[in-house]
Amino acid sequence: MSPEHTLAARLESLESRIAYQEHWLDTLDQAVAAQERRLAQLERINTLMQEKLRDQQRALQDSEMTAPSPQDEVPPHY
Repeated sequence: MSPEHTLAARLESLESRIAYQEHWLDTLDQAVAAQERRLAQLERINTLMQEKLRDQQRALQDSEMTAPSPQDEVPPHY
């Protein structure tokens, strides 16, 4: 093989490898972007769930404060 042919073959091999790597970089970039979107969505859901839990805890505390305790109730025979 001539040096020019060997050089051309090596160059073609490198170009092929670069194209393959560019394809995988694009694929990985898309996967990372999708994961970032999913993470942001899960963070929003988590925040909403924490707010709802706090609201429910407050409502439970409020109902416990306003509900008469068994000691406060008058027995039926009075």
